Amino acid sequence: MELSVKRIELNGNIFQYRESGHSLAPPIVALHSLGTSSESWNEVATKLGENYRFIALDQRGHGESARTDTYSFEEMCEDLFHFVNALNLKRFILIGHSMGGTVSYLFSQQYSSRLEKLIVVDTPPPFPDKLKEIPPEPNQPLPFDWNVVQSILKQLNKPNPEWWGKVPTISTPTLVIGGGSSNIPQDKLCEVSELIPNCKLVTIDGAGHHVHLDNLSEFLFNIIEFLKK
Repeated sequence: MELSVKRIELNGNIFQYRESGHSLAPPIVALHSLGTSSESWNEVATKLGENYRFIALDQRGHGESARTDTYSFEEMCEDLFHFVNALNLKRFILIGHSMGGTVSYLFSQQYSSRLEKLIVVDTPPPFPDKLKEIPPEPNQPLPFDWNVVQSILKQLNKPNPEWWGKVPTISTPTLVIGGGSSNIPQDKLCEVSELIPNCKLVTIDGAGHHVHLDNLSEFLFNIIEFLKK
């Protein structure tokens, strides 16, 4: 399934996204992790584009999307809101990995009426944990704005308690996919799955944090089964 690269203006900023599938097929919007881009979904898009309209967004500061003055999970959530409005997506399936998964939780808490289904890959909402060290900026060109890393790590070190507190309000049918041998606490994924009223947890043992890159076949199998129901 061929992927097309497109650009769109949202609130004065240019965002890039990738799209596959038929324009009239059920839409899926995918959000990538910190430091990656919409390209990380290419293999998933090729397969799911056979039956869905698969749309992967470069979030602010990543890929070919705008480098902005500020970065936060909340701003990325609002970017998504403006993005789906600009594409006239009334209801859609949302997939988020890692940073994109946190954005997806926030979106589902605020705009649940827009979602058909929610899929979150190997991340719980941020919670109080041991402080994450903010590393110095590398002395090499990066495919993303280094300020994103600093801003997101600061939010992870001081998370808004409402992000976790509002998890039980998520009314969208949800699938949480864990990577098993991941740096993400898998017990927290279990906790999330028990708090969301209509949620299934699947653990793909040995996949690690980048589940859809390291075990594509199992990842796709579980998503396709979930979307069938």
